[in-house]
Amino acid sequence: MSTVLSAVGFPEEQVRHRARAGAAGVFPALESYGSGLLGAVPAGHNPYDLLERARIVPPVFMPERLKKLIDLAREPLYTDVELDTRVGGFASRLPLYVSAFGSTQVASHDLGEAAGRQAGRLGIPMVIGENVVPVNGYRAAADSAASPLLGRIAAYTAAADDEHGGVVVQQSTEDADAEVWNLVYSDPVSEPLLATGRLAFELKVGQGAKPGLGGLTVLGREAGGRVAEQYAMDAVFGADSDSVLRISSPGTFTEEILRQQIRLMRNNFPRVKVWVKLHPGRDVALAAATAWAAGADSVTVDGAEGGTAWAPTAFLGQVGLPLGECLIRIGRTDHCLLASGRIWEGGRAAKALALGARAVGLGRAALLAVDEDAEAGLVRLAESIALELRLLISSVGKYHANALEADDVLLPADATTATRTG
Repeated sequence: MSTVLSAVGFPEEQVRHRARAGAAGVFPALESYGSGLLGAVPAGHNPYDLLERARIVPPVFMPERLKKLIDLAREPLYTDVELDTRVGGFASRLPLYVSAFGSTQVASHDLGEAAGRQAGRLGIPMVIGENVVPVNGYRAAADSAASPLLGRIAAYTAAADDEHGGVVVQQSTEDADAEVWNLVYSDPVSEPLLATGRLAFELKVGQGAKPGLGGLTVLGREAGGRVAEQYAMDAVFGADSDSVLRISSPGTFTEEILRQQIRLMRNNFPRVKVWVKLHPGRDVALAAATAWAAGADSVTVDGAEGGTAWAPTAFLGQVGLPLGECLIRIGRTDHCLLASGRIWEGGRAAKALALGARAVGLGRAALLAVDEDAEAGLVRLAESIALELRLLISSVGKYHANALEADDVLLPADATTATRTG
């Protein structure tokens, strides 16, 4: 077990347990079987987290279960639930994807590549975050070493088959200056993905941990000096400190700018899928509709609970819409909506799917899982979530991940938004 990563306020120990135990981690400790009396667990205490406080509500009458019974010629079981789906134009074995890890120090070579290998094995998409190239370079100084960006792509491709999953490369303002998408699009390392339709580019409009802000990273003064032409620096830690705050531009968007950006992506990179990542803004429904109308294959909404890197504490607790509120405002749609924000177990994932998400992203949970076990921690975590999803989806009489509906979830009575789209 590594002692490098920690996640204050996140269920770190539960995630690490699942990374070790896999599907068995879904249940109480086996030693308590036959002696422990188990009942309801108290609901979450965060008054703004609708997903945490919502409940999955199975009906008594289940016509879809009857259809499945007739189809199978036997009573259906939770093992009959199918979890394969389409995620942003990719075939995915599970309604999961690995969220973006940018240039943050915790997603170093080892953890980033370990996450890539395991996501490839799972057959789920993986997003590579912004600012990796401007900070670390596109190619490593030594010819024998891979840069973090190319290393993650190569690790993923080597572990994946030719049909499932895909790699998504994010770009922000500084990435655009470094021509990241142009470099990746023409690099031989990307050709296996391009040839099988498993490469996407994601336009980063914002992120849940810092809505309205760009990326923030702490660098040593020497490292800050190397990237001073690309980034602004702020000596917030004092003139005598060796640490400086590296500031990224959040970019400027209007409806027309977003439309034009997506059209340029489609025109300039016709072989890739187009993804858009939104922060949890109050006009998130309009922003998502604008992106889809312009031709985006997928829109990711990063709830205010999301984030893996450095952020001001005021933003972590007080800025942005919670993920559940974002999903309610957008409503169910035929377009591909992806959701991230404190996803680490099947209950929260199932509620997000019921409220309209096609798949959910693992960010902090994925990093903790690979930190716990670089060979199989993320695989085991995903297996535990998959088991819970099958159990929960079956309990409401459905047999596919995308068959969940808003009626399968009971929102708290004091939910801030009364309108629900069915």
